[in-house]
Amino acid sequence: MKRRRLWLGVAFCFVAGDAMALQIRGALLPNFESTFGVSESLLGLVAPAGTVGFVAAIVLVGLIAGRLDARHVLLLGSAAMALSLLAVAVAPVYTVFLFALLVQGAAAGVFRAIDRPLLSHLYPERIGRVFALYALAWAVGAVSGPVIASAVVLVGDWQATYVLLGLSILPIVAAVWALESPSEWDERRLERETLVRLLSKPGIPGTMVGLAIVGGIEGTLFTWLPYYAGTFLDRTTANLALSVFLLAYVPGRYAYSRLIESVAYLRLLTVTTGLAVPVLAVVVGWKHVGMLAAVFCAGMLLSALFPVLSAYGVELAPEYSGPVSALTTAATYGGIAIVPAVVGVVAEATNIGVAMWIPALLTVALFGVVLLTWARSSDRRA
Repeated sequence: MKRRRLWLGVAFCFVAGDAMALQIRGALLPNFESTFGVSESLLGLVAPAGTVGFVAAIVLVGLIAGRLDARHVLLLGSAAMALSLLAVAVAPVYTVFLFALLVQGAAAGVFRAIDRPLLSHLYPERIGRVFALYALAWAVGAVSGPVIASAVVLVGDWQATYVLLGLSILPIVAAVWALESPSEWDERRLERETLVRLLSKPGIPGTMVGLAIVGGIEGTLFTWLPYYAGTFLDRTTANLALSVFLLAYVPGRYAYSRLIESVAYLRLLTVTTGLAVPVLAVVVGWKHVGMLAAVFCAGMLLSALFPVLSAYGVELAPEYSGPVSALTTAATYGGIAIVPAVVGVVAEATNIGVAMWIPALLTVALFGVVLLTWARSSDRRA
């Protein structure tokens, strides 16, 4: 029992650190610009540099998870993460800086391709609760990352933020080094024929489509919510919108970690998604400072979507949790990469007020996907 909790703690600490590394990028963009003297278009490469490495690593490692030693992969991922964060801090030119971000994203992807599958094997009867708490750890890191970055910049250089993050990963490296390989790791090897059967299994396609939509909704709000709020609120208040949204993930995911063991996955998603539809309509349609209250409610509701859907997908094929986690995570990040860009195109063609109805409409589409998946599923946790 103690060893299982240690592995649980390692995974939670790493995902919190990864979330910090992800969310501080936005807070430090002006510092990157002044340090390297690059244009806004080149500055826009910061986000894809980390995301491309992350998605590529999590898919490649996740699909072959059954052929790997879990402890060795986690050790490699955490050590590479620490070193790459330190490399970001000492990068002399912008190209080296972007390459370090690419490696950092890939290192995080290597670790996270294995950590959730490992947790699903360590806690096979509590996958939903463990995944919700894992997502809660991510939310805590995401909320605290920009705060830490802002505090560090007040007293020193932005590079110190990455040095601190890199040093904070070292205890995780030491813990993985000291722990024994988990005996519960019995992931099956994935063959090509099995992958085809897996993708045709009832519920898996619905999970992937649903998570792609979730990624699109969250990615749009992460990217465009402060900008949109700035069209009718002062800049300081508008910048609070994203902080309020992310902050709501903490109590939201804690609440779902309590509910998820007593409420079926798709039933819970039907309720939260259905409620999110009118709430997002208020977020977009109410151009008043009171919309921040709606933003908080939206964060509470949307915070359930990724952990609950991903847990549902893994429980459909627990013996292939690595490939399922890889495919669902890739679908999520596909939505994160594509939809915010579409919103930008629509905003340029019309205005940001019109474009921000896209995530609201996607929530309606997600509600339909969840209902369809529920109708077609015979799984006991549906």
